[in-house]
Amino acid sequence: MEVYGARRMPSVLIVKNEMGKLEGFGQRGAKTYAKFLGAVSALEVGEMLSFDYRVPRAPRFHRLHFVMLSTVYESQEVLTDDYKFRKWAEVGAGHCDFLPGAQGELIAVPRSIDYTSLDDVEFGDVHSAVKSFFRGEHARRYLWPHLSEVQTWEMVEALLREFET
Repeated sequence: MEVYGARRMPSVLIVKNEMGKLEGFGQRGAKTYAKFLGAVSALEVGEMLSFDYRVPRAPRFHRLHFVMLSTVYESQEVLTDDYKFRKWAEVGAGHCDFLPGAQGELIAVPRSIDYTSLDDVEFGDVHSAVKSFFRGEHARRYLWPHLSEVQTWEMVEALLREFET
């Protein structure tokens, strides 16, 4: 919620250092965290400061998702760019916004899946939605057009089996 006259503070990634103290991560993070601490110190009685925080998702889960994408990507021969494949999967999973294009048609624009945009729970939802999309008729027919419906089903199940949790 935006408060009249309030300025939006930049986001900062913080980390606990070897001494057990919080600090900004990296040079930019250190400067931004110092500004945040300065704003906290400068508060006068009755003044408020609002902030949001996120706990970044587990790197292991992030890697698992990308291994899954790579596994499916390398099993098909339709899409030849792994980045475009990933974006296609994200749109297919519904992790996108629809914006008007040049002629007024709706264009799907994938949302970010980076560490700061999604926590583990949100990323888990995207991961599950991508798996569901791959299992869907549209993705199976598109990725393996030379296979029968039963063969595409067997293909996707064999590929995704190791990524079930």
